[in-house]
Amino acid sequence: MICLTLSASTLEGNAELVRANRGYIDIAELRVDLLDEKEQERASLFPSMVDIPVILTLRRVQDGGRCSLSERQRRQLLLSALEGGFAYVDIEEDIKRNEVETAARERGVKIIRSFHDFEGMPEDIYSRIYRLSERGDIAKAAVTPHSISDVLTLFRISDELKGVDKIIIGMGDWGIPTRILYRRVGSLLTFASAADAVAPGQITARDLKTLYHADEVSGKTAIYGIIGNPVMHSTSPQIHNPGFRAINYDAIYLPFQVDSVRSFFSLAEYLHMRGFSVTIPHKTSVLMFLGNISREVKQIGSCNTVIRVPGMWKGMNTDYYGFLAPILKDIESGRVRSALVIGAGGASKAIVWALRNRGVKVTILNRTLSRAADIAALNLCEFDTLENARKYEGQVDMVVQTTSVGLYPDFDLNPIEGFRFTGREIVYDIIYKPRMTKLLSEAQKAGCTLHYGEEMLLEQGKLQFELFTGYHYPRITEA
Repeated sequence: MICLTLSASTLEGNAELVRANRGYIDIAELRVDLLDEKEQERASLFPSMVDIPVILTLRRVQDGGRCSLSERQRRQLLLSALEGGFAYVDIEEDIKRNEVETAARERGVKIIRSFHDFEGMPEDIYSRIYRLSERGDIAKAAVTPHSISDVLTLFRISDELKGVDKIIIGMGDWGIPTRILYRRVGSLLTFASAADAVAPGQITARDLKTLYHADEVSGKTAIYGIIGNPVMHSTSPQIHNPGFRAINYDAIYLPFQVDSVRSFFSLAEYLHMRGFSVTIPHKTSVLMFLGNISREVKQIGSCNTVIRVPGMWKGMNTDYYGFLAPILKDIESGRVRSALVIGAGGASKAIVWALRNRGVKVTILNRTLSRAADIAALNLCEFDTLENARKYEGQVDMVVQTTSVGLYPDFDLNPIEGFRFTGREIVYDIIYKPRMTKLLSEAQKAGCTLHYGEEMLLEQGKLQFELFTGYHYPRITEA
């Protein structure tokens, strides 16, 4: 089930949220602690105002809510609300058996027994969830993973606690895969927001239903994704998931924030993933875990696409193609004969290789000179420090920005601050969120021709899609 957490301050406001999201949800959670005081007294009326089951929750401050009432007052408010037709009531782990629990059982209201950890994950999480379930209740654990290894621990709950009714939530960016693949965690439901997240990492109900189709994921669903750090800004799911649906492929593509590539490969094996995209900063570090690499990866030294082949993982690179596609005519016409490439990371390796293979003279600028020197040696090009960027004003046909400087949320940063454009340059920033970076904005003011990161993203994504599925990317029509 996809459960909408209701955040309005009035009952009618929450009923409207249910109506607006009705096509995406199966159940709703009424957060009584978020209601106005007078509305809290009328909470029992809410189940009759909507046409789906409702969870009754009155969350204390220490559990991430806003209820600061005494425990006696809180019990009285819950008892009053239970006179309505709620399907579930959330009672915290440390609350001993009391009249709220008795009233819920008498009314046939299912009890969700919950605990929250906003700092991390308890070491005894498996046994703690099991102890909650022994009361005959639905066990709910909302915890805060801080690594991809923690995320793997949460996914293993499915096997460790088979047959236990449970709701498992990994909060924050690290935990987003557990919210999307909630059925693979063994969770009865996942919580979603209407717009602004009520809890850290919540995804909108619309995206869960229409972008990810999270409620349709089964053991047969092929899992793909994108790994990086940061990665939650990625729009790649908006390329691949509609493509999968268009060719009737039972598959899902989602973001994974990754700190340790080694640990991610353990998770990928556990989930039987079929493939994944790789972005900053892991395009080089994945190489040691691959059993086979393509010619392009061998020559570039960078991988942005990994697929499962019999007995191993294979690495490929579609960055070079995605980068070239929008500017190929400019290179072939001779408009672009020289380029200044900013950065010496994984994306830079593919871009420098692509330009040099098309006969473009390249100079690499990077803060760490040794990294630029390494790429330059492989591609027979020039290199310099980033501090010397202004030496190249008016000397190149194209400037390419390959670093993460200017990436969301750091909109106001420019890796070559003060660089003066003549207006004749083609300026290409591979960042796609925001679309108009500070660098591109300054180039636009000078009259330069601009190319955006979304162009490269879409072109390389289409090629990835073919590698993932064996099909050309379909024509997508807007719903």
